[in-house]
Amino acid sequence: MSEEILRKHRDIWKKKPIIRELYTRWYREMAAQLVLGDTLELGGGSGNFKEFASNVVSSDIIPLPWIDVVADAQSLPFEDCSFDNIVLFDVLHHIENVSLFFNEALRVLRSGGKLILMEPYISPISWWIYHFIHPEPVNFKQDPLAWVEQSPLRQPFDANQAFATILFERQFKAFQNKYPHLVKIYHRRMAFFAYPLSGGFDKSSLIPLNQLKWILNLEERLSFLSALLAFRILVVLQKQN
Repeated sequence: MSEEILRKHRDIWKKKPIIRELYTRWYREMAAQLVLGDTLELGGGSGNFKEFASNVVSSDIIPLPWIDVVADAQSLPFEDCSFDNIVLFDVLHHIENVSLFFNEALRVLRSGGKLILMEPYISPISWWIYHFIHPEPVNFKQDPLAWVEQSPLRQPFDANQAFATILFERQFKAFQNKYPHLVKIYHRRMAFFAYPLSGGFDKSSLIPLNQLKWILNLEERLSFLSALLAFRILVVLQKQN
């Protein structure tokens, strides 16, 4: 079932230009944050990030023909200090034991390396869409850093979309205390109107492609309202010793 979903997403990427345009902008913004060197992509999914950066090892927990390595973010099959960057796009909120992942990220990142994460952002506006329309849950009562015993019943698309909002905003001090060597150097809330109106990978778009640039310009002018309107967040952490 999980493989079918990712194959469907790969097909939609090719056939839905408004999604391709939005994600291209986000991938490029993430790629601009990379330091020179080797990059590990976790949760590579439909396999698009490699189009925007070089020296990328794409991995996923699901075996797929376009993925380089099958890997679990909670137990990475790489030696210490193997990569200069780790990139995750819509992956963190699917990880069962988030602390295991951050421990592994610190282990495989080289000093000065970056951890670049694009995630759902739960704002007062996006909460309604994520809670009532999106199939994945939003649970602010769960502590993402609490130790979780891994369950054999866990599925790859099980999730809590609130994780990034909790970790990097609501409980960021707790994150800093636990991971003082991961320093947040970039934090941007984004995606106000165009993303939800695009319908994502699952629904039909409510806007034509020729209106996208105008809507994105409007979003830029309203950036001061990001805490109220945003649907996504981009966070960059740098490993410092």
